[in-house]
Amino acid sequence: MNGILRTSGARRVASAAVVATTLAFGGSVAAPSLFAQAPAQAPAGRGRGQAPATEGRGQTPASNPNPNGIPELTGTWDGGGRAHPVNSETVPWGKDNFPELNERGLAHQRVFDEAIAPKYDCVPSTSPAIQYDPYSLQFVQWPDRVIIRYEKDDQTRTIWLDGRKPTIQDYSNQGFSVGHYENGALIATTDHFLFDITGFDDYNGIPSSQLKKVTERYWREGPEMKFTVTVEDPMFLKKPASYTSRYLPQRPGYQLSAWDCDPETSRAPVRMMTPKYK
Repeated sequence: MNGILRTSGARRVASAAVVATTLAFGGSVAAPSLFAQAPAQAPAGRGRGQAPATEGRGQTPASNPNPNGIPELTGTWDGGGRAHPVNSETVPWGKDNFPELNERGLAHQRVFDEAIAPKYDCVPSTSPAIQYDPYSLQFVQWPDRVIIRYEKDDQTRTIWLDGRKPTIQDYSNQGFSVGHYENGALIATTDHFLFDITGFDDYNGIPSSQLKKVTERYWREGPEMKFTVTVEDPMFLKKPASYTSRYLPQRPGYQLSAWDCDPETSRAPVRMMTPKYK
């Protein structure tokens, strides 16, 4: 199954406490309205700076976009089994949309060894897998950015709306994201990824390179938030691959849980695998 194994004694900590310890913003944690004013002073610097996140109160998002065409995405969303099928070798990739690999991609796939999957060392998932991982997440919309906090792997992404450009320091596991609103949808483009041996997913053995580019589109259909993820990577793919799915509003009062990954426990399944290489 996609994702790092939780430790058996993982503490389920309130989201506010996690935000306080993981998001070094230098200010109080708040749950702003979509149309709240931007902070008086944005954080200094460029790149993947982080902004205040919600306190995980499980608020139900509004169902209609603002008259200016901005969809109301702020809230806590359920990405589990009731929202979409649990990921596997055929989900979200099936016979109709399975990535078409080039010769390099096929070669990497043939020699892939499950034992070297980064998830067994507590390395977080990346796009396009993290969007489909069966866990909840939070959206927070500011005038100059959108913050997405994933319950899976305790990952936080910033989608910049202010036109800033990445620097050489912005290569990372989650890449650098910029976005804009268009026809009632949030469009986000992410590049500046690091090479990842399981960067496409962790069950088909498809890697991704520094050339990977991910385009996401989020929009509302009634209470649901629909999304499409499209991946380009000329290093391993013959052509772009994409899937479409949805999130559902999380129940009132739901709080994101801390992702407590212990490297030793996470690595334990490797000892039970049949070695592919000696």
